[in-house]
Amino acid sequence: MTDAKPMVRKGQYAGELARETFRERFMRRFYDPAFQTEHAALERLEEIAWEAYEQGRKSPRTVKAGPGFADPDYELSVEWKETHDRLARAEQAQQDPRTPSRVLVVAGAARNDGTCPGEVSKSWRLARIVLEELQSGGARTDLLDLSRLTSEYQCLIHPCKGCVSTAMPLCHWPCSCYPNHSLGQDNDAMAEIYEQWVSAHGVILVAPTYWYQSPSPLKLMIDRLVCADGGNPDPTLTGGKDPLKAKQVELAGWSYPKHLAGRAYGLVVHGDVAGIEGQRRALSDWLDWMGLIDAGAASRLERYIGYYRPYATSHDDLDRDTAVQQEVRNVARAMLNCLPRLRRGELAPDPGIRDPRPK
Repeated sequence: MTDAKPMVRKGQYAGELARETFRERFMRRFYDPAFQTEHAALERLEEIAWEAYEQGRKSPRTVKAGPGFADPDYELSVEWKETHDRLARAEQAQQDPRTPSRVLVVAGAARNDGTCPGEVSKSWRLARIVLEELQSGGARTDLLDLSRLTSEYQCLIHPCKGCVSTAMPLCHWPCSCYPNHSLGQDNDAMAEIYEQWVSAHGVILVAPTYWYQSPSPLKLMIDRLVCADGGNPDPTLTGGKDPLKAKQVELAGWSYPKHLAGRAYGLVVHGDVAGIEGQRRALSDWLDWMGLIDAGAASRLERYIGYYRPYATSHDDLDRDTAVQQEVRNVARAMLNCLPRLRRGELAPDPGIRDPRPK
């Protein structure tokens, strides 16, 4: 609670594009001369797209929120409501003790052999080792290969817009910033990714180190998971994206719900020269903050593969490094050992401890 009077600061947004600039950007998507056989059709489509942009038709198809929402008559995006309902079903199945343990394995590299690099990533190979070990231990598994963002047509994770920094309730769970059809911000992969995280009892991230940091596809996913940590599951409370209402809701008292808390996690971070320690710690801190529980000391691994050796032979270095392969298997085994205790409630995060200042 606070006596502060909220206000919304304005002035940064440059405004709508000029008509000709919009047209140029729209037509750029049809640069291939083969599209010119449909020039008249493209002209008609561009006019429709301009009207949608000018009128701000972010969610052109809506449905009433219905029971369970603060305002049942509020018109919600059909796509958001469908994702919300899928997550509710996934959460129910995840919490059912009869549901087999499920582990999501995330391959965080941007590289694969279907695009410019022309070769699989070591992260993908390490993720396969993790999957094999988990499956041999009886766990159900899902693989989230984030390199799809670089090689798959219109597979996108749009950037986080930072709603949480205006007010936590403005950040909806799941994220309602996308799709935004008026801006052409569609085909967002996060709806599927949210469901994979919610369905999992454990998550293992496998990531290379790019310039001391996580690869951009992995960082995009991490940023868009901010809504899982304190996000608002009821957009009708904030009138959709009304920043002043969201500030008022937060200042009236907000619980900052942790929607993924209680799941187990493991990490495999690798690199070739520098930066693995910092990235592993950053990922651990992030997962800890969200209320996930590490699966034990063996579940958090950071290793160099082909230290200061040529990139061209890095896969050969991994072939020879049987010790690191075994350590990666140990991450999966630590997860298998952890999950029964976790699901029995023996590893609840911080039992009996109340955070005096949640955020």
